[in-house]
Amino acid sequence: MALTRYNWILALITIFFCVSAFMNGANDVANSYATSVAARTLTMPQVGFLSMITEFVGAVALGNRVTNTIKNGIISIDRFEGNPGSLMLAMASAEFGSASWLAIATSLGYPVSTTQTIVGALIGVGIAADSPVTWEWDDGSVSQVAASWAIAPLLAACFAAAIFSTVKFAILERQDSFKKGMLAIPFYLAFTCAILALFMVIEAPGAPSLEEFGAGRAVGIVLGVFFGVLAFAYIFVRPYLIRRLVKGDARVKFYHIPLGPLLMKENPPLYFPAKADGVVVIDYYENAYTSKHDGSIENQSDSEKDVGVSTSLEKANPLVVPTARQRIVTPEERFLAPTKHLPIAHPSRLFSFTKYFLFQGVTRDCVSHEDPRLHATHARCKVYDNRTEHLFTYTQVLSAMLMSIAHGSNDVANAVGPWAATYSTYQANEVATKVPTPVWMLVIAGFLLGAGFWFFGFKIIRALGNRITQMSPSRGFSTELGAAITVLLASRVGLPVSTTQCLSGATVGVALMNFDIRAVNWRQIAYIFSGWILTLPCAGLLGGLVMAMALNTPHL
Repeated sequence: MALTRYNWILALITIFFCVSAFMNGANDVANSYATSVAARTLTMPQVGFLSMITEFVGAVALGNRVTNTIKNGIISIDRFEGNPGSLMLAMASAEFGSASWLAIATSLGYPVSTTQTIVGALIGVGIAADSPVTWEWDDGSVSQVAASWAIAPLLAACFAAAIFSTVKFAILERQDSFKKGMLAIPFYLAFTCAILALFMVIEAPGAPSLEEFGAGRAVGIVLGVFFGVLAFAYIFVRPYLIRRLVKGDARVKFYHIPLGPLLMKENPPLYFPAKADGVVVIDYYENAYTSKHDGSIENQSDSEKDVGVSTSLEKANPLVVPTARQRIVTPEERFLAPTKHLPIAHPSRLFSFTKYFLFQGVTRDCVSHEDPRLHATHARCKVYDNRTEHLFTYTQVLSAMLMSIAHGSNDVANAVGPWAATYSTYQANEVATKVPTPVWMLVIAGFLLGAGFWFFGFKIIRALGNRITQMSPSRGFSTELGAAITVLLASRVGLPVSTTQCLSGATVGVALMNFDIRAVNWRQIAYIFSGWILTLPCAGLLGGLVMAMALNTPHL
């Protein structure tokens, strides 16, 4: 018999769940694609569509069917035995704390861990309900979460720096780097797919452990994926790259890769060819600095001139001219300004409001900036050949998509868990800590994850992209793969690391490979780190206060 007298709790937690999943997408999903946007590999509209697909696939196809509602056993469930209404209230309070902090953090541009957010909210609820909290060093304990603030970024920085060092010294800084890159890119594609295949096999929710699955089978899958992708790259990808980058055929696009060897012909049978006079390779090092004044380089501050902003760029690559780029049109100017003179009820103006609401999140400029200090930071990063950089766009997009799928499969439980527990407890009229998660819940969560990024993901894209260092496809690829390896290895030894922290650390590691400490925007790093530290107490305070007030509210 359902707990009908607690309908209001079920209604409230449903609202909080929607906000939590939406803000999870706005904050955490952006991690997977931030470097791709910053490196100009993908545009915001492209990332918006991709995230909707990858997060939905990850949540629905790979999402955990049995959700442990008390995340990592952070609080004891014994306190709620025999009192299902209190458990529903506790889960609703935790969901409120998580949703509220994610909304605040996203609006402030804090890239925070959604896992640590729900853990913090549960800690606050546990304290308010006088439930024991696991503080000592144990699997998923508070002390391990705190330790991950340093462990995760340091490990990721080391792995990412190691990967980028192979790219830098074996390809980017060699004579005729493009030729070296053409030889090496099939191996990087194969290595990336092999690592991410292992990530999906071991880390997908519901998948057996490595011991249960068998080390031999895991190695077989990894080697099979490696050599399979390597063969595919040589047969199909390499002819495409030769046609586009060596012969300069702008008509060839990525969807012509299946033509493979046919692209080596003089006149290949291209379907839906692009314009012959189109751009073959964009400038991945185009100056992101937008002057607040008249748009000329003369408007640099004295501090910029002292560090040699213009000369460093000119020496690194004479093709990259350090003039301030033109300001990008804002969504307000694009959608609202043309009809501003019309009455508010005019159909054209209403249509402009609709377009602004639907597309403002994916039409914002997340690359340009007006910070002269950040401009000086970017100028200290080495500039490499654009054609060589272009080779790594394919590995970067692939790693970003698979990281997003993995995020959808793993982190969907952060929002769904409390909601599923409340719903199951409501129906069964008894406490439920492990419950089957209905597919329709995963469908809703998957949609909300993608929608959250579509509308508000630009805030975190800005924080994690070019605001830390100069990003490029080779650097973005190294960052994402280094973070993926860190998450994979940390999970094997039981360390509760966050993808947010891993990607931030990996970005710093790659930036330090410029061998210049000033190539990192340490002010932004400090800002991001402060968000990590604030997550546990803020989410805990919000969830705990609501729980405490609800438990101690006077009543007749």
